[in-house]
Amino acid sequence: MTAEGLLKIEEDTQKGKFLTFNLAKEVYGLEIKYVTEIIGIQSITEVPELPDYIKGIINLRGKIIPVIDVRLRFRKPFIEYNDRTCIIVVELQDTLIGLIVDGVSEVIAIADEHIEPPPNFSRDYYNKYIKGIGKVGNEIKMLLDCERIFNDNELEGISGLGE
Repeated sequence: MTAEGLLKIEEDTQKGKFLTFNLAKEVYGLEIKYVTEIIGIQSITEVPELPDYIKGIINLRGKIIPVIDVRLRFRKPFIEYNDRTCIIVVELQDTLIGLIVDGVSEVIAIADEHIEPPPNFSRDYYNKYIKGIGKVGNEIKMLLDCERIFNDNELEGISGLGE
């Protein structure tokens, strides 16, 4: 089988699968195809003159990875990190980025027919990150658009931290 064929099979097995995580009482989902690993919170080296949501950089097995606090990115109040706090390492445009979240829940499958577009009740800054609303039983999961968590300028600036 060709490499292209293997890539297609891998994409098919990841389609509709989301890693869910918590921020306070809200549950969010990230498409599993972006997730490379989940690690516990660790020592973060601060980098001066960055936006407050970019907490700094970590050394992950010799790779320098910028980390952001998703709570702060979504304009939520900061809380102290604890033993449930995790870093979800995602790959966006060939750049590894750590997303600090309150806790990781599970990987779930949500069929396309159970995903609604996000409500259009305001042009709130934070709503632009929501790709859809997943309905799982009586619960809803806010599905994030990984590609929109950062604009191109931010992603370019963050990717420079990991070099």
